[in-house]
Amino acid sequence: MKRRDFCISQTKLTEMFSTTTFDIKVSVIPEYDIKNSFPSENRFVFRYHVTIENLGDHPVQLLKRKWLIYDVGFGFTEVEGDGVIGLTPEIIPGETFKYFSNVVLRSGVGSMKGVYYCKNLSSEEHLEIEIPKFNLMAEVLSN
Repeated sequence: MKRRDFCISQTKLTEMFSTTTFDIKVSVIPEYDIKNSFPSENRFVFRYHVTIENLGDHPVQLLKRKWLIYDVGFGFTEVEGDGVIGLTPEIIPGETFKYFSNVVLRSGVGSMKGVYYCKNLSSEEHLEIEIPKFNLMAEVLSN
């Protein structure tokens, strides 16, 4: 099930993207990082806040991630790696793991989506948890 919700953050309307796979809910809130962006140098920085909620009955461990990053005019880039932000968190039922990271686009417009590779710690089953597709648009381009 995919959802798009809106949050109000410091008088700014922010879109949240969510999806649930195998009772693991992944929600992402992207934001344009104006302070670290340099549009004249084709450097548009975005921060994305991720919340991973274990809605199931079994603990899971996040082992790897794979992102597909789309930058309008520059195409797709795939990024893979162990864990997230240097961690391979275990998330027990009813708990949440949160983190944020950044991505740089050259065009200022694009999107991201991906997969977390997790392990069910009760059954040792490997799970692919969908990261919902979310849009990235530099505010400077929409004014």
